[in-house]
Amino acid sequence: MELEELLSKYSLGSRKYHNIVLREADLIDINLSGVDFQGGDLRQSRLGKSIFCQAILKKVNLSESILWGTDLRDADLSEAILRDADLSGAKLIDANLTDAYLSKASLCGANLTGAVLLRAILYEVDLRPTSERRTNLGQANLTQADLCYANLSSALLYQANLSGARLCRAKLTQEPYRSPFPTDLTEANLQGADLSYADLSNAILVNSNLREADLTGTILTNADLRGAIMPDGDIYK
Repeated sequence: MELEELLSKYSLGSRKYHNIVLREADLIDINLSGVDFQGGDLRQSRLGKSIFCQAILKKVNLSESILWGTDLRDADLSEAILRDADLSGAKLIDANLTDAYLSKASLCGANLTGAVLLRAILYEVDLRPTSERRTNLGQANLTQADLCYANLSSALLYQANLSGARLCRAKLTQEPYRSPFPTDLTEANLQGADLSYADLSNAILVNSNLREADLTGTILTNADLRGAIMPDGDIYK
């Protein structure tokens, strides 16, 4: 389907476009709220600053696409492929990213408050802050997510659920030249998480749950662990 035909049909109320192919499409600053692109191919597309609120993007291939500043609130991105995608500054509030593949994607400064990333693959993902805002994963569900080698420097993870998540060699420390804020894991659930060799220097872990977490080689220099439940079940004093 040609882009012009899509926009024309959308303006007339059509929303369902399963398995649509729009590779390398230019959809910058366009409102496609509620559109259904399930199973579509949008690889290497430019979707910056567009609005996809409540859109159905399940199993869509968005590899290497540009989605900086894109509004994806309440969107269904379950099982979507976002390898090497640029989601810097994107709004993913309450979005469903269950089983999504985000390896090496950039989510710098993105807002993922309340997003569901159950079993999502975020291997080597970049979650550092931008010059304007910190990446927000407050209350996000990252249960069993793969965040190995991910860069979460200065990210907000307040009350995030990271139970069973893999954070082996992840970077959760502060980068002073980039942000004055430490990574905030206040009241986060890290029960059973793999934090082996992760860097949590200066991180805030106040009242967090680290029961049964793997802290082999974990760097906790100057980390704030007040009230945290440690792997053996004891409360850190």
